[in-house]
Amino acid sequence: MGKDREKRLWGIRGAIQVSHNSQKAILEATERLLKEIIERNGLQREDVVSAFFTMTPDLNAAFPAEAARKLGWEEVALLCASEIQVPGSLPKVVRVLIHAYLEHKPVHVYLDQAAQLRPDLS
Repeated sequence: MGKDREKRLWGIRGAIQVSHNSQKAILEATERLLKEIIERNGLQREDVVSAFFTMTPDLNAAFPAEAARKLGWEEVALLCASEIQVPGSLPKVVRVLIHAYLEHKPVHVYLDQAAQLRPDLS
């Protein structure tokens, strides 16, 4: 950490659309999203406090938090939940809100079709 910049707690958002409702597809997509968030934000495992995952109701074959555990987030508080069903919403989406200490403003990551959820970030 540079002497001029202190780390502060931030919320980092992200989302990805999953190809289909299977354990493999959910975990692969979630891992890809998390790796991209880690890379773009320069996250270190010890800086991650918690992660809250949600999935659209059409996804139920796996807990996305399992992908975080596979990345070594053993001591990170993780939670998964199902979203409410909203007419016309993007299907098969995993979202995450990560609380982490950063020295800079976070970079939110929306991949593939989920990028349409936040066109202001594209």
